[in-house]
Amino acid sequence: MAYTVHYLDAVIADVREAKTWYKAQREGLEEDFAAVIEQAIERIAQMPTAYGIRYKNIRFAHPKVFPYNIHFYLDEARQMIVITAIVHSRRHPDISQGRV
Repeated sequence: MAYTVHYLDAVIADVREAKTWYKAQREGLEEDFAAVIEQAIERIAQMPTAYGIRYKNIRFAHPKVFPYNIHFYLDEARQMIVITAIVHSRRHPDISQGRV
């Protein structure tokens, strides 16, 4: 079953904030971060049900390198993956609950 990927508007701000921080650490690191996040989202799109539900209907995916969590849920009726947050793993997981 093919799912389309959709992002809440707040996710763009999440990624922008993380990229700004990584760029300040080392030039080019923000591009590495973006590539790793993109790869993780591609894995989610291929097998979204491989990720367990953490709370309510929100699932988490973890990129291989950076300490971030990608929060998402499946809208089976529309065959959509909705990404609700991309946040540092030390942030409280409830962040995406307020966005849904």
